[in-house]
Amino acid sequence: MPVVSAARNAVALTFALNGFCFAGLVSRIPDVRTGLHLDNGSLGLLLLAIAAGSVLALPSSGRLIVRLGAAGVVRLGGLSAAVGLVTCAVGVAGVGSVAVTAVGFFAYGVGIGVWDVAMNVEGAEVERRLGRTIMPRFHAGWSFGSIAGAAVGIPMAALHAPLPLHLGGAGVLALGTVWLLGRAFLPPTAEPETAGVSRSAWREPRTLALGVMVLAFATVEGSANDWLSLAIIDGYGARHWVGVLGFSVFVTAMTTGRLLGPLALDRWGRAPVLWATCAVAAVGILLVVAGGGWLLVGLGVVVWGLGASLGFPVGMSAAADDPARAAARVSVVSTIGYAAFLAGPPLLGQLGDRVGTLDSLLAVAALMVPAALTVVAVRPARVAPVSGFAET
Repeated sequence: MPVVSAARNAVALTFALNGFCFAGLVSRIPDVRTGLHLDNGSLGLLLLAIAAGSVLALPSSGRLIVRLGAAGVVRLGGLSAAVGLVTCAVGVAGVGSVAVTAVGFFAYGVGIGVWDVAMNVEGAEVERRLGRTIMPRFHAGWSFGSIAGAAVGIPMAALHAPLPLHLGGAGVLALGTVWLLGRAFLPPTAEPETAGVSRSAWREPRTLALGVMVLAFATVEGSANDWLSLAIIDGYGARHWVGVLGFSVFVTAMTTGRLLGPLALDRWGRAPVLWATCAVAAVGILLVVAGGGWLLVGLGVVVWGLGASLGFPVGMSAAADDPARAAARVSVVSTIGYAAFLAGPPLLGQLGDRVGTLDSLLAVAALMVPAALTVVAVRPARVAPVSGFAET
């Protein structure tokens, strides 16, 4: 148990560092736009390099974890993310090159993607050893890390601190820390070959269903990150600070759901709780869109955040039910889920141009239908006495 407790603490800090790096980069996006003299459209295309790096790297994460272990892949991801942050900082502040910045963003996306899969695989193994649900709290740790990253990034931006100092420093700090934290990860276990399990995880119906569920919940979460503030401002004629406040309330509610959610999951089980969160998220979005008054809209934001809180982390846990195939399945589910962050913002933006930013959120509420239909996949899978690993 002391070994598992140490691994639990290391995984929690690893999640927090991932969020810290992300928020640090996001806090300086306006400086990237100004430094490279970009308009919003050009900046959006440049930012796609991050998502492209993650999506392209995710399918290979399973193989890497089998060969290097979760600790090795977290370190590799931290190295790539750190190099990416330094490169994009130099690209903006040093040489003023969009191409160099894009390379940095791509390297950061690759690093953050494989880092994400590896820490989820390790978190699932810690959860299994503890015998109780803890994965949502790891994801809450990511939120706390992002808050810390923003707390550093805001004064850095206000003081116009050089990008290489801020982003480079954050990358080096994260790399050094995850390198040390990897020592506390659980030692990798030898995975026996075979007992007849040889097909790719991409051909497993349960794994694909989990991917669809995670995709839906990731869109519900990501749409709030990208559009909730603008929806409140455009739809209700609110001031800018009110929109930002609405997003802050959403993040607080989602983090609270992840901290308290394990109690409900351990008491009632994965599927019943997630069916409830599907309904809660849909009701929350409907209240935001049609509430009319600030009381109902504020309640809707809170309810939406609570409903969006558990789908992604529980999907990761369910994908890793069989430890011998955890890496392959988590990489597949992550790849499908990350498609929400790649395709969701532009699609919702196009819809918003036609029906309005606020009303476009109704499409997000509709995604809770396929999410509810695929929730049954989170029920614990039967693990064969001897199972092999099929690479993705």
